[in-house]
Amino acid sequence: MPHAIRFHEAGGPEVLRWEEVEVGAPASGQVRLRQTAVGLNFIDIYHRTGLYPVPGFPSGIGLEAAGVVEAVGPDVAELRPGDRVAYASPPIGAYAEVRLMPADRLVKLPDDIDDRTAAAMMLQGMTAQYLLRRTHRVAPGETILVHAAAGGVGLILCQWAKHLGATVIGTVGSEEKAAVARAHGCDHPILYRTENVVDRVREITGGVGVPVVYDGVGKDTFASSLDCLAPLGLMVTFGNSSGPVPPVDVSVLSAKGSLFLTRPTLFTYTAKRADLLASATDLFDVVRRGAVRIAVNQTYPLREAAQAHRDLEARRTTGSTVLLP
Repeated sequence: MPHAIRFHEAGGPEVLRWEEVEVGAPASGQVRLRQTAVGLNFIDIYHRTGLYPVPGFPSGIGLEAAGVVEAVGPDVAELRPGDRVAYASPPIGAYAEVRLMPADRLVKLPDDIDDRTAAAMMLQGMTAQYLLRRTHRVAPGETILVHAAAGGVGLILCQWAKHLGATVIGTVGSEEKAAVARAHGCDHPILYRTENVVDRVREITGGVGVPVVYDGVGKDTFASSLDCLAPLGLMVTFGNSSGPVPPVDVSVLSAKGSLFLTRPTLFTYTAKRADLLASATDLFDVVRRGAVRIAVNQTYPLREAAQAHRDLEARRTTGSTVLLP
């Protein structure tokens, strides 16, 4: 029987178990997928800890992977056995050797994008796509702020924004991560442990501030991010790696310059199949042209997912991490 990582209660990495699972034949609208690479993302930690509750226990975990279609169920017209596909979507349960998936959540992979790259880039890359092209459409000449610039989403944001003609300011936790961010398009890495982020942003922008802040960190950076914005700027809080943002007094937004605030999610932006395909196509295009390089800097056997979670939470990783079934 195939195996999967499951957990029976919320908690630390130790709740993740390597278990045998039964995977039946695909039902109408489903495919059976043999997975070759699985993406690791912070949302997996939110599910494991209970910050984002799962539907019930025992539960699978993970939302991103690449693999090969083994079988298709009735009413599946776009896919056939042997197709290479990838996804970044519910239902939860990507940490698996074999699983069933809704066919309309899968995207065919181009021949020149390998499985590990695909598993590393679908969730983070399509997140970058909607942030840069839809939530705030970055324009040439703009200066933007990206928190956690050496992380998986951060490195893609830096490269893609640079490709669009923007100047990129990014926060990082060490000189080593500053070098990584700089090599991926970050013009001005800021060491947030030793530098005042607001002062440096104001210095870089001549006192004006930035039109948009992309913040996947959450609680620790939210307040200072508002102070980095120019009047009428947009605060985009799309993650909670330091914990959820506390309740906000909306009058603060007016006091700091009639600011805008949004809390978007990838799954809203890709809920319609047409939007999913458009986002993936845009991502594939910049990767295939070399404008965005996907940095798979860590790999772990899937059965060692608990250690991968520990390293991600401890900020010992850079770029993307892939789990190998």
